[in-house]
Amino acid sequence: MALQRRHILLAAGLAGTAALTAGCASPTVADYAGEKPELDLRRYFSGTLDAYGVFTDRAGRVARRFTVVMRCQWNGDDGVLDEDFTYSDGSTQKRIWRMKHLGEGRFSGTADDVVGQALGEQRGNAFRWTYTLRLPVEGTSYDVQFDDWMFLMDDRVMLNRAQMSKFGVRLGEVTLSFVKRTPP
Repeated sequence: MALQRRHILLAAGLAGTAALTAGCASPTVADYAGEKPELDLRRYFSGTLDAYGVFTDRAGRVARRFTVVMRCQWNGDDGVLDEDFTYSDGSTQKRIWRMKHLGEGRFSGTADDVVGQALGEQRGNAFRWTYTLRLPVEGTSYDVQFDDWMFLMDDRVMLNRAQMSKFGVRLGEVTLSFVKRTPP
């Protein structure tokens, strides 16, 4: 009887652990495959866009605000996203993404401050990409990992949320709103 009770407890414990593990599973871009409007990354990131963002620290405090003007163009499967950042303290920064459409909703990208290559995938209204960014901080630089999600809201607006981490420890989050300029 005691052995049977242990088996029941062990089975219940394993079932509970499996349920917790399944509940903690991270979303994948495939989870959004049926969402509308459907994102065409090359079409959305074409022309000029404005972005408005904040960086929040681990405690959720806004540590930095910024705006971005993006000039984007594609030649077939090759794209350039030229970003000019202006921060609330008056400082500026430039990042030029060189992107490649790899087919079937997959993309790669490089920039001067990206370590290695960014890899991403789009499905439905979502695009997720991951990369390591070399961030300058007070005279030194740190390599931090980005888990970057974008969601198309309509033809002009896309929301972006990126979690930053180092050695698996969450450092903060970047939240952006992209707004595509209408042609004159």
